[in-house]
Amino acid sequence: MENQTDRRFTWVIKNFSSVKSNDTYSDEFIVGGCKWRFLAYTKGNNKPNHFSLYLAVADSKTLPLGWRRHAKFSLTIVNQFSDKLSQAKESENWFDQNSNDWGFSEIITIAKLNAGEGFMVNGEVIVAAKVDVLEVVGKSEEPSPVMETIYVDGIQVLPSQVKSVNRLFERHQDIASKFRPKYPFMKTAYMTVLLSLTEWLCQSPKEISKDDFADKDAALAYLTDAGFELGWLEKKLDEVKDKKKKEEACLARLQEMEQQLQ
Repeated sequence: MENQTDRRFTWVIKNFSSVKSNDTYSDEFIVGGCKWRFLAYTKGNNKPNHFSLYLAVADSKTLPLGWRRHAKFSLTIVNQFSDKLSQAKESENWFDQNSNDWGFSEIITIAKLNAGEGFMVNGEVIVAAKVDVLEVVGKSEEPSPVMETIYVDGIQVLPSQVKSVNRLFERHQDIASKFRPKYPFMKTAYMTVLLSLTEWLCQSPKEISKDDFADKDAALAYLTDAGFELGWLEKKLDEVKDKKKKEEACLARLQEMEQQLQ
């Protein structure tokens, strides 16, 4: 029997507003011995002003004639401020050569994504899928590679994230001791938010906008509510705020002196 966590996957769409192609695919993942991937329309699929999201059969062009996949699935737009505000839709469909993707053309409006309510943070939109494969007709002749992910302390992360996650756990051993998310498949999304926040804090104060602090405070509260022990991160955020204030005060003083000299 497949592990429950193996049927739940997340996808982080970085620089969402800058994605050039309207339709974009995620990397492949494996459920029920079948290859799947997300299909997103960042400007809507025949639905202007909407974000459209689908579950697609990744290898439909190489499957034998007459192939079919019966699956029950849910697609979620993750709210990075609060799990309770995440928006999910469910469906059950037969996938075949004529209909190799199913999903929702109006899963959320672009206006809501841009409203600063937690659905897009730092230009990143996180979507999640839970897939249950009920029946398979026509197997792929190619061996299915396992999705390229690695578990670190029970959290599924990408290979590119392993080094950063290991460093976090080495420096802060109790960071996830109370981490008990309501939805286990959201662990990857939480970790992505945490890594994004720590990377942002590593920037020079000159590269940080004061307007970003409200989003960072909300992201920190979101992670803390999920059970992460982040007192050290809160302290770091306060230090960055103080540096930014001092920098702005210094610049204001220099401008004042320049005006006096003139």
